[in-house]
Amino acid sequence: MRFNDLCEQVERTFHPIADGKNLAFSTACEPGLPKSFSTDAKRLQQVLKNLLSNAFKFTNKGEVTLKISKAASGWSLDHEILNHAKMVVAFTVSDTGIGIPEDKRRIIFESFQQADASTNRKFGGTGLGLSISRGIAHLLGGELRLVQSKEGQGSVFTLFLPLNYKLRPDRKPSNPPDGEILPERPRNTGNQDELASDFSLTGDQFVISQEESLVAMETAIPDDRASILPSDRTLLVIEDDVAFAKILLEKAWERGFKGLAALTGEEGVALARKYKPVAITLDIHLPDMDGWAVLDILKHDQRTRHIPVHVITIEENQRLRALKMGAFVYLEKPIAVEALEEVFARIQQVNKDTIKQVLVVEDNAVERESIVNLLAEDKVRIIAVQNGIEAIDALRSQSFDCLVLDLKLPDMDGSEVIEKTKDSVDFSRLPVIIYTAKELSERQAGELSRISETIIVKDAKSKERLYDEVTLFLHQVEENLPESKRTLLHQARQKDPLLAGKKILIVDDDIRNIFAMTSLLEHNQMEVLYASDGKEGIELLKKTPGLDAILMDIMMPEMDGFEAIRRIRKITKFKSLPIIALTAKATKGDREKCIEAGSSDYVPKPVDSERLFALLRVWLYR
Repeated sequence: MRFNDLCEQVERTFHPIADGKNLAFSTACEPGLPKSFSTDAKRLQQVLKNLLSNAFKFTNKGEVTLKISKAASGWSLDHEILNHAKMVVAFTVSDTGIGIPEDKRRIIFESFQQADASTNRKFGGTGLGLSISRGIAHLLGGELRLVQSKEGQGSVFTLFLPLNYKLRPDRKPSNPPDGEILPERPRNTGNQDELASDFSLTGDQFVISQEESLVAMETAIPDDRASILPSDRTLLVIEDDVAFAKILLEKAWERGFKGLAALTGEEGVALARKYKPVAITLDIHLPDMDGWAVLDILKHDQRTRHIPVHVITIEENQRLRALKMGAFVYLEKPIAVEALEEVFARIQQVNKDTIKQVLVVEDNAVERESIVNLLAEDKVRIIAVQNGIEAIDALRSQSFDCLVLDLKLPDMDGSEVIEKTKDSVDFSRLPVIIYTAKELSERQAGELSRISETIIVKDAKSKERLYDEVTLFLHQVEENLPESKRTLLHQARQKDPLLAGKKILIVDDDIRNIFAMTSLLEHNQMEVLYASDGKEGIELLKKTPGLDAILMDIMMPEMDGFEAIRRIRKITKFKSLPIIALTAKATKGDREKCIEAGSSDYVPKPVDSERLFALLRVWLYR
């Protein structure tokens, strides 16, 4: 990494914050430094972001500086790597802020500690940032020290790193100097709201991934995750009812499948991505996240999109919703034994290497041929007809996996085709895609949405979306498609019709989070407004018409997110407005606390963009 590039990145990130607080901010590289050095660039940036964010947070007047220089001393005497390094680089962050009292300096690197309780109330934060940053410093072969601090005058922190260091997994961190306390590693790094939004280290020593830990994960239901081979046919059960999950696993084993069981949505998504099961059963009521969000994530991920998902839930009258989202089957609990047997028979059938059949009903010959060429694949057979009578004959005489239907036919309206065949065709199992140039009133669109999974109005981008929808309902594996077709799918997903144009309010006291979230939402063509605390957010909400949803940070100074949500819910016209809580906590029961306060759902920090967009789609649909 080049030192100059690092300084430029830091300046781009923090100059807007400095300007907003009327603080001076500067970075400097000492003459004589090499042009570049070797380290984990992402981890270094995370430590510097945390140090600088704290400096700005606790400084109301004066300046903040970052100085990069050669160091000859300053680290603990027994630090093997730094003592033997050809050159040690010091990254020094100074501020003129509130400083740290002398009697509190021993605890600031401990997990969940700040200088005093009033600091948390006034400035927010969990007290994890310095603890995690020091852990990262040791993993990079270096050390993070509080060099000096005086109450009311500011602080100086220095990160010491060797000029060139390659991680040795067997290395033990050096002991801290006398008089300093080296913190225990946090067990769960999902709690740190003081680090940048993209902080995504998880697990022991910050380096083990979620998927790697799944094989060893304890579960209340014994399954086959430790013995699954690539050639095995595997069924994944996502179900928090242990007794029913065991029943589903027994049925899977009876049919010759290997079985996986997940008691939470998060674990279920991770298992689906790692093991690529041939089918998934999904409960909607899960302890950690909405099952609809789980379905949305699975169907928006190219690694899992093709897997047939069988929704089995106590929720009533949600079949069409489930099918629109890409579910293969929707069943309501309690489920009869015969219905369960039929589910597993269909799972076996859908995984046979059979040709899928699509019926295309389009009166325009050029358009019809274009659709056939678009959808044609090695294992997809297209039957194309030009009017309603031919469509009715085809539906009554053959079995199809998907129907693409134009409404403007020469002999009848397209909706009549469905009406006249509903006695002989099970439209609960046949995905129907309305593909038309006909202008629809709101009432017509509403009526059609009850008989079809998707309505696509023909325009310049409609072909890509049509192909995207058909591959979804045919459960085609994206990586097996030709490169040209994968490009079409990528183009189709650049704009999400359910999110584009929606107006979202972000309420968060951390400007970095606001920048990151705004960029993420605007990339999906959403309009973003923001407020820096709960009180300001409520005022902005009252005077801004047409807001579609709120993203509410929980840990804010003065008025926290819980109180802000409660006050919003007391306003009659906002009782059903989607509010998604963003919380840096990762403790059991957080979701229940957020929902009890009045939020629609919650997303833990660091924010998983897939989960966030899934919840937005779920609540905007409602």
